[in-house]
Parts: sequence; C-alpha cells; structure tokens
Amino acid sequence: MEDKLILGGKEFKSRFILGSGKYNLNLIKAAVEQGGAEIITLALRRANTSESENILDYIPKGVTLLPNTSGARNAEEAVRIARLSRAMGCGDFVKIEIMRDAKYLFPDNQETIKATEILAKEGFVVLPYMNPDLNVARDLQNAGAAAVMPLASPIGSNKGLATKAMIQILIDEIDLPIIVDAGIGKPSQACEAMQMGAAAIMANTAIATAGNIPDMAEAFKLAIQAGRKAYLTGMGRVLARGGSASDPLTGFLR
Repeated sequence: MEDKLILGGKEFKSRFILGSGKYNLNLIKAAVEQGGAEIITLALRRANTSESENILDYIPKGVTLLPNTSGARNAEEAVRIARLSRAMGCGDFVKIEIMRDAKYLFPDNQETIKATEILAKEGFVVLPYMNPDLNVARDLQNAGAAAVMPLASPIGSNKGLATKAMIQILIDEIDLPIIVDAGIGKPSQACEAMQMGAAAIMANTAIATAGNIPDMAEAFKLAIQAGRKAYLTGMGRVLARGGSASDPLTGFLR
C-alpha cells in the first residue's frame, strides 16, 4: 500500500512541509518543485506585501496552504488571525503559533491549547506548534488537533534535534501525526527524525539560507524519504556491548 500522510482527512504523498518565511519570492517555486513539498506555510501578513508582490503568486497550483498565526501573543489573537485567513480564501488548515518570548521564540503551550480547542470546534484543521511535553500533547489531542508540531530546537537556529528524547516520547504515546518543526538544520537531522517515527518534517531556515536553495530542498526531500523508508522497514539491532562478525570467523582455513 502507498504510504501517505493524512491530515484533516486529506492525503499527501510528501512528508516534507516547506516554510516560506525567509525566501526571496522568486526561489519559492523552485524550492517547492525540487523539494516535492505539497504543503507550504504562509504568514498571513506576507500574503500581500505590496501592490505588485504577493507570495501567493509564487506558490505552484495544487500546493496546500498552511497559514500560520505568526505574531499572535495569545489565543485570542491567534483565533482572529485564523478566521481572517479563512475569510481571505486560504482554506481551513492553520498552524497555531503563539509566542510571548521574543528572545527564544518558544511557543506558549497553554494559550496554544485554548486556541486549538476554539478553532477545531469551528472546523479548522489545526496543527499547533508546541514545546514537546507529553501532557500538553495529550491536551492538544483532546482539544481536536489534527497533528502536533513539537520544536526540535529554537526557530531559525539550525541546531537540530535538541529535544530528541521528548519528541520520541510523543511519537510513542500520542495517537496523532508528530510533525517535527523548527531547528532542523541539515538533511541528516531530518532523516534521523523520520527514522524515529516522525510523520513529517517542517523546514524553512536550513533551506532558505543554503548556498543553493533548490538543491538543498531536494536533499531534504531525499533525506525524509530515506528516513521514512528506514522506519517502515525496521531498523537493525543495536548491541549494548561487543561486536558480531558479519561473516564466519572459523572453518574456512581448515
């Protein structure tokens, strides 16, 4: 059977979600095409940055928009942004981002739970960005989230899987897609997260700041595919100590 990511009843072949926050607009189309992304995040305030430049004009047709509530400081502001996004025709998908911390940009988990509950009841497909915490993830699931998006490390840091142990707990315990978001800086880190059992990877800065954006997008696509295949196939055993010869060590000289 074909392995698909299902969010809000919609099927996706790709498990790569592309952020759009730091791109030269002319490179977004190339990044989407080379990366094979079927979902792209969009800050609502970028939807019409000037009369002559609109990010929506650069996103290929058929790609699902995932508007985010970037800039929201509490649940009330996030809900207002989500409703405005839907009224503008951006669809029912929404990524909840609520941050009061300007230095580390950590999400406010409690306000995120409140916003998720309100928007899920209004028919939104809610994907909340959160600090990886098992109890919070359970609350988000109960609130109606379609997935949870724990941070790997601070937004834009490219530091990789700093919260690996906590993300693994969510993968093991939460019956929702776990989409690793923020801080993934290398294709190898995306592959590692997928090998752990993550459902998808969200990446922005690692690609937008690369020397060759389209090629880096493709590298992420291949890494995510490799990690997913390894997870589904079953990882090889790990010995706690000692070694195990691949071939017989006796018999062939006798």
